[in-house]
Amino acid sequence: MGPGPCNPYPEVMAAMARPMLGHLDPEFIALLDETNERLRAVFGTENRLTFPVSGTGSSGMEAAFVNVIEPGDVAVIGVNGVFGGRMCDVAARCGAEVVPVEIPWGQPVDAEQILGAHPNPKVIAVVHAETSTGAHTPLADIGAGKGDALLLADCVTSLGGIDVSLDDNGVDIAYSGTQKCLGVPPGLAPFSMSSRATEHIVDRPRSWYLDLNMIADYVTGGQARAYHHTAPISMIFGLHAGLGAVLDEGLVEAQARHQRCGRLLQDGLAKMGLELFAAEGHRLPQLTSVWVPGARLPSGMSEAQARAVLLERHGLEIGGGLGEFTGKVWRIGCMGHTARERNVALCLAAIDELLI
Repeated sequence: MGPGPCNPYPEVMAAMARPMLGHLDPEFIALLDETNERLRAVFGTENRLTFPVSGTGSSGMEAAFVNVIEPGDVAVIGVNGVFGGRMCDVAARCGAEVVPVEIPWGQPVDAEQILGAHPNPKVIAVVHAETSTGAHTPLADIGAGKGDALLLADCVTSLGGIDVSLDDNGVDIAYSGTQKCLGVPPGLAPFSMSSRATEHIVDRPRSWYLDLNMIADYVTGGQARAYHHTAPISMIFGLHAGLGAVLDEGLVEAQARHQRCGRLLQDGLAKMGLELFAAEGHRLPQLTSVWVPGARLPSGMSEAQARAVLLERHGLEIGGGLGEFTGKVWRIGCMGHTARERNVALCLAAIDELLI
């Protein structure tokens, strides 16, 4: 139940154990193409440049920035948690003039505030689902008002758990991770870029490995498939299966399951007298943040020790707070295959047993 890697779908583990194929084997190439089609369905996009970057979610973040930012470009970035701050760091390393829009942690990024932060930015970037706080920032109003800017969205904790709909929301560049709501072990970063954004790919990005020029021509209509690097075969087997599990259940149904479980968890914590951290009306169902109930922990027990007891006694992993909220907030993930009502009931019972 932690905010990190969740238990994978059974179909994923079976797929990752299948016999190895070569990365240029026609059977693998066909499976990779089908994986990309499944990613388009879950992202809610027609973007041809949609594929899994070989690396965890942070590689998707870096790929998003290095391919469109040149020195001097303006990047307006919403910072309402740890990962907005990381985007600022990556953009600055690309030479961007970074305009951070600071929002109190636990609150969503305000569309009017971020759209008014600069008259002509190259990129406007937000974290759709802030993993460090459990806050959800809606994308539609930002996408509608972006003007000539490219809208870049961190969807690491949102993809598969809440509606993303890149095309409907006007998102030009998005990246995610496999280990959250897709129920796949960490190791790949689902990535999507609109045709509008591909026109802004820089000639020589500050990364060879993440340079989309090496594959963009083929993906967007060229004939020759480029050989770029050896793909992580077993990880793509797993992603193919995880996306298949989500689509077999139905994307809307999977999102509704996350909503039910999140509501049950948050209502249960509130009934215990615990105070939720993220702003009401903008709480993610798949990641619940709650103030540490220090006065109700057993005598002499720190919050870290309490989380260790829950892990050792119940196999329940709860994440600690980050940044200035270290030691003050707990983060409880309920994502992917783990998002089941029975797991919520066990989580609530274990926390209730611990508290005094």
